[in-house]
Amino acid sequence: MKILSFAGSNSRNSINKAFVSYVTSQFSNDSLLLDLNDFELPIYGIDYEKENGIPEKVSEFYDALSQADVVFIGLSEHNGTYTAVFKNLFDWLSRKELKFLQGKKVILCATAPGPRGGRGVMDAALVRFPIHGAELIGSFCLPKFNENFQNGQIVESEQKALFDVFIAQVKAQIG
Repeated sequence: MKILSFAGSNSRNSINKAFVSYVTSQFSNDSLLLDLNDFELPIYGIDYEKENGIPEKVSEFYDALSQADVVFIGLSEHNGTYTAVFKNLFDWLSRKELKFLQGKKVILCATAPGPRGGRGVMDAALVRFPIHGAELIGSFCLPKFNENFQNGQIVESEQKALFDVFIAQVKAQIG
């Protein structure tokens, strides 16, 4: 089984990239971690698309998605929803193929420094991703990242217990 993971951030020090890497590391399958910095795109606009077509970087990302059986996404949050870089990629992907997540088992995770742990972006994604074909098989928000995640792991016992249940449920669904 091939796993693709990425964080919806272009920050070099993304806490969601660190977190999605940790989540993915709980599985012993073939996995690939993509960095959105490697997929720099113009801001989506219909006029741009009509004049220039869909950028090659969109096709590269789409091809990587197409080869995966399972997709882990670390949802970074700006002002309660998707980051601009992720929303832009999402918009471009949906122009290439509306159901660009069709046939993919998708696991969503989010974290943030605050007590909601990316709940706003998670709520948006839980509604939106199935429209694009995703089979959502799990989601997890880790609040207070700087307190609860240290040295590459969850250190707060209650959050760790919740995470362990989440991982067991996801593993049961992907085999």
